[in-house]
Amino acid sequence: MTAGVRTGRDTSLQGLFAPKSIALVGATDKSGWSLSTYQNLLTQGFTGSVHLVNPRSPEVHGQKACKSLTDIGEPVDLAFVMVPTPAVLDVLREGARLGIRNYVILTAGFGETGPEGRRREEELHAFVREQGLNVLGPNGNGYVNAAASITPYGLAITQPPLAGPVSVVLQSGALASAVLTFMHARNVGLALLTSMGNEMSLSVTDVIDHLVDDPATEVIALFLETVRHPDEFARVARRAAEAGKPIVALKIGASRLASRTAQAHTGALVGDDRVVDAAFRQLGVIRAHSLEELVLTAGLLARTGPLPGGRIGVVTPSGGACEIIADRAEQEGLEIPPFAPETTARLKEAVPDFATVQNPLDVTGYVLVDRTLLPRALDTVAADPGIDAVLALVDLPRVPPADPEAARAYFGAFAEAIRRTDKPVVVSGNVLTDVTETGRGLQAETGFPHVAGGIDHTMKALGAAVRWSRSLPDVLRTQPPAPAPAAVTTGQSGEVWTEHRAARLLADHGVPVVPSTLTADEDEAVAAAERVGYPVVLKAAAEGLQHKSDIGGVRLDLDGPDAVRDAFREVRDTLRHHGHGAAAPVLVQPQRSGGTELLVGIVRDPTWGLTLAVALGGIWVEILADSALRLLPVTPADVRSALGELRGARLLDGARGTEPADLDAVAEAVVGIGELARSLGPRLESLEVNPLLVRGSRVEALDALVTWA
Repeated sequence: MTAGVRTGRDTSLQGLFAPKSIALVGATDKSGWSLSTYQNLLTQGFTGSVHLVNPRSPEVHGQKACKSLTDIGEPVDLAFVMVPTPAVLDVLREGARLGIRNYVILTAGFGETGPEGRRREEELHAFVREQGLNVLGPNGNGYVNAAASITPYGLAITQPPLAGPVSVVLQSGALASAVLTFMHARNVGLALLTSMGNEMSLSVTDVIDHLVDDPATEVIALFLETVRHPDEFARVARRAAEAGKPIVALKIGASRLASRTAQAHTGALVGDDRVVDAAFRQLGVIRAHSLEELVLTAGLLARTGPLPGGRIGVVTPSGGACEIIADRAEQEGLEIPPFAPETTARLKEAVPDFATVQNPLDVTGYVLVDRTLLPRALDTVAADPGIDAVLALVDLPRVPPADPEAARAYFGAFAEAIRRTDKPVVVSGNVLTDVTETGRGLQAETGFPHVAGGIDHTMKALGAAVRWSRSLPDVLRTQPPAPAPAAVTTGQSGEVWTEHRAARLLADHGVPVVPSTLTADEDEAVAAAERVGYPVVLKAAAEGLQHKSDIGGVRLDLDGPDAVRDAFREVRDTLRHHGHGAAAPVLVQPQRSGGTELLVGIVRDPTWGLTLAVALGGIWVEILADSALRLLPVTPADVRSALGELRGARLLDGARGTEPADLDAVAEAVVGIGELARSLGPRLESLEVNPLLVRGSRVEALDALVTWA
């Protein structure tokens, strides 16, 4: 059943993540997990009741232990289960009788271990669903609710997490502690961190759903090995976008293997990882590619929220940093525009005579003489009407400064300048280093804002934040997918429909297709050519023949009956030579010339479903490998956006005097192909039109291929 709408379960997770009393079931001095969990609750500020449960030891961790949940004798909001694998179900049965609705199961040995473990997990899951329980795990470390100082977490927390606006959901137990450590090192505040375990009952999407409504959470960071419930993931991602809460996701498992639909050219353009990119882009999810990028991007967005645009004003005390920032800005698609004349004039009055006033601005090392120079320059740059956001380069001190009072005055003045401006200000260090207690204390004293990281990480995070901000209106306008059109006749299992049959399917459903006639002999071929007018094209049309040109099965520019007869014989000979028999049919079509050839391909991704690829068609597919992907269904606006991403997009605009394409007509045809694919049911593996010829307002499919799973 789809996560998030399971029958019988109380969908509120408040009791799970904000319990007032916790029982550690299976607590024992023999287990480091048990001791760590208990110590975390004691040392990280939990003010509720903690009950230790062990049927064999009257004392655990120096405290009195109860023999069972029943023996506690008072209500329990959360049971943290650490008993041996065979005993887990009995604990939940006892807990359910007592009215305990929320559980974290640390114990492993379930679905991750093989058939017997899967059987145990299925039995456990059946009981959980029947009782409507909230269960995190099994095989998970628990969670850290820093916002409420509640830490039923099975690994030692060496540094207290800093409470803040970023929540983290991980499909990994071992990496959770590394993320906690890095967030502390970079002064990124945590609301809730959850280690999901096997996701037997509660899934990532359930937790995201909770975080969208959580007032302590402003940004959601995900570490994903897989997306178990794509429809639910799409739903909660849209909810997060509507709430203005960015989702940043590190999705691992990138595959170098193309789609299994190798029969189609589309298979070379669509890989697992590119489909993830397309899905995340359409859902407004920011994709990160490292744990550092995940945390730092989330931290920056928690500071800025949506950005008004990508025009960045840069203020630094370093010419070298200006050059690095300029290079990285171009790579991230950010603009560093010239300052307005009035801004330039004001800056010339402020900076030394030997400074060059331009964007990025190097105020020079004179900041060591005039401590007000950088804040004053920031004031001026932020007031520029052509600037959307300001990037300031400032390193926090790592050791106690020689003159603490001067340092407080400097960082205090800088913080005040940032507070005065009505534009977002992003602060970056030169390189990525830990924020020390000295820097953290100075920030707390002066109100100096979050420092995003080193230049490279900051520019990457800033680029992601700008792209997310730009995409947000489109994401908010996108409606959940409409039901697929009514199913039409489908092919047999493993069948391949080559051009003639595939083109007839397209034409029957409103997709413009070049006229064609299937012929059995030379006379029929000549008669067909006379009807459509010369020049014509002859194509091999044997059943199952997928790539006609690879075997020499296409003849072009045939301008008369004799040429048609000669070509017919040549194509027949080629078919016979390649084992397609002596009587295979030959297709006759009018010759089309000029225009631009596109590929429109659709393949079925095992997670996300039908995926559209558009690319330059014909021979350019293999040469350029340049495509844009979208998940179906698509709108005309989606298609136009995808076409605009192609490196060869200018060909459609009428480059070098060619006829501009009617993009509305192209979009209509591509949407029609997509809707046809959706109507073909779950057995469709791929549908490819290559090429789709575009010449002005004429849009025609010249060749097609349909593969059935």
